Amino acid sequence: MKVSKLLIALFAGALSLAAYAQQPIVIKFSHVVAADTPKGKAAEMFAKKAAELTKGRVKVEVYANSTLYKDKEEMEALQLGAVQMLAPSLAKFGPLGVKEFEVFDLPFIFSDYDALRKVTNGPVGKQLLTKLEPKGIRGLAYWDNGFKAFSANTPIKAPADLKGKKMRIQSSKVLEEQMRSLGSLPQVMAFSEVYQALQTGVVDGTENPISNLYTQKMHEVQKYLTLTQHGYLGYAVIVNKKFWDGLPADVRAQLDDAMEQATRYANQIAKVENDSALEAVKKSGKTIVYVPTKEERLAFKRALVPVHQKMESRVGKDVIQAVYKDTGFKPDSL
Repeated sequence: MKVSKLLIALFAGALSLAAYAQQPIVIKFSHVVAADTPKGKAAEMFAKKAAELTKGRVKVEVYANSTLYKDKEEMEALQLGAVQMLAPSLAKFGPLGVKEFEVFDLPFIFSDYDALRKVTNGPVGKQLLTKLEPKGIRGLAYWDNGFKAFSANTPIKAPADLKGKKMRIQSSKVLEEQMRSLGSLPQVMAFSEVYQALQTGVVDGTENPISNLYTQKMHEVQKYLTLTQHGYLGYAVIVNKKFWDGLPADVRAQLDDAMEQATRYANQIAKVENDSALEAVKKSGKTIVYVPTKEERLAFKRALVPVHQKMESRVGKDVIQAVYKDTGFKPDSL
């Protein structure tokens, strides 16, 4: 009888271990924007492809709109392993100590998506991602959001129109210098707090790709929007390095495939989503959208490109020059 009970116990234990072994690997993917933004949709695409390609061995749980962590907290949570995957804006790596990523914040350094892609898909982009590894982070991909526009409650047609305005920015020394170059007062603030700050007048204006402005309903509390396209906002999809390296090799290969597909999708829809959001802002009737003339945009460019040289000691002159070489940008031609 005792032998039978022992065999039953061992068999039950084996079943329990088998059941445990069949439990999916959970990846918590946290981000700070709405689910219907380009990043939000790409995150859901990755979750879908990960499930398909691993045949259910991996379950990606996507947490949008800072529902899991606020944007000030999420990087530390990733490094501690409390969350496995993030897609923070590229500006977030400066405060982490990898200041070279702030090259993406430099105003007017990318003329269009083609110029941008030469960097993100080229040696410069790959080298930047490797700089995250000593921080316990593995960089997987770059995802676009789009090019930014200035918004405020007064018209914006010239750099002087932003003088004295309290302008919300991400935590970035480059963006601080950008705003000071316009005579504005930079206000570092978490993305989740911006709508209320605009609504209550804590800040006067901000800069955003249109999809962020629209999905966060900022157009409801900003009367004017000027399509300066003065800077780029993008993301790096990152994972906890220890977690990623600990995955079975076949699973990691399948997730690489899922990420590649999600990245293609993300970067295909970014411009489409921003164009659609712009039409929605116009139809709302709550914000006057202004397209600057060639001369007006050149005035913004002349006011802001000197930020590149001012930030050489922080970002790295060699990094800036490498981007110039890839994109063909010539600051002296302005």
